[in-house]
Amino acid sequence: MKIASGLLILLPFYVTPTSAADTAVAASTCGSMKRIFKAQSCCNAPTQSSAFQIVPMPATRLYSGTDASRPGTNANFSGVNKLEKKNYCASTKLKTVPDYDNKDCMKNDVMDALEQSGTDVTKNYKGEFNTTAVPITTSYLVAGLCPVNVHWHLGTEHKSVGQYDKTQARRLATTTVDKGYECNWDGVTKDATYSNEYDWQHCTNMKVGETYEVHWPHSKMGACGTPYQFQSPFYDGVFCLHGDADSRFDGKTESSIGVQAQVFTVVNDESYYYPDLMRGMIVDGDFGTDIAYYTGSTTGSSRSNTICSVYSPITWQVDRLCHLISASSFDKMCADMKSQSDDMSSDLHPHGSRPLVLDSMAANNHQRV
Repeated sequence: MKIASGLLILLPFYVTPTSAADTAVAASTCGSMKRIFKAQSCCNAPTQSSAFQIVPMPATRLYSGTDASRPGTNANFSGVNKLEKKNYCASTKLKTVPDYDNKDCMKNDVMDALEQSGTDVTKNYKGEFNTTAVPITTSYLVAGLCPVNVHWHLGTEHKSVGQYDKTQARRLATTTVDKGYECNWDGVTKDATYSNEYDWQHCTNMKVGETYEVHWPHSKMGACGTPYQFQSPFYDGVFCLHGDADSRFDGKTESSIGVQAQVFTVVNDESYYYPDLMRGMIVDGDFGTDIAYYTGSTTGSSRSNTICSVYSPITWQVDRLCHLISASSFDKMCADMKSQSDDMSSDLHPHGSRPLVLDSMAANNHQRV
């Protein structure tokens, strides 16, 4: 086991829970703290830095989010009392079912769906699907959206030539998860940090050296600034306040719903540690500066070039570059996810990637601002 040096992490270690109800609890065990104590040579060295930070993580909390039954509501989820400390965002995806279930992309040889994602985002690329939708080109914060979820995909669903365009087997021998493109590190000498495995404590089914595309769905209909802002599945967060009096939905999905996407190769190197990956794309240096803006749809391996998403159009802001990130950054993010009021355990692992969208299904409004 390799213990990272210089790592500041709020919720250092976690033992696999014995029941589903425990998945949102990220408290460390005494055994894991003892292990850190020994690994960091803390014995008889009371002033030495442990490279970790311990914070309270009690079993009970002011907002536990455990009551997701939404009592007293009707089929339209009205009548929610937001002062009752209940997860009023739970199950709001049902507002969209069955109207927004996946559908065949083509009908009588004609496109029967709106623009799709993920697409090629290489500079100067434009799709062939004519759309009148206009993507958000300011930050989502300026546009009035807040992040409502974070999840990631094995490999990338988008493609950026020269950055993430390497193709491998769509499905790894050790998993049933479909894999997308990999980062292109041709010409880069890879040292042991690309292969030395990390002792994962919070995320599951992760691997050092792999490429992951992280998605941060944002929404004007999210429970922004409340204990229920972050939700799994992300649809519950995106549509939480849809139809409510305090919803900021402006009548257009592309200006009310957006996704940030950023691509990473995971390395076991703490010089690439970032402490707050849960809350949005990194924007610093060459992170988050070369962005493709376009309108598309929700993604995931249930969609393809024959089965389309009906959640469209929505804005996508995709970082065209591939970046290195420490494994501990992901593990810290998963620990933060476990600390949310909603149970986000369904997003603690990489999801499958859909195939690249055909040009004919990709919007013709790709732009770089």
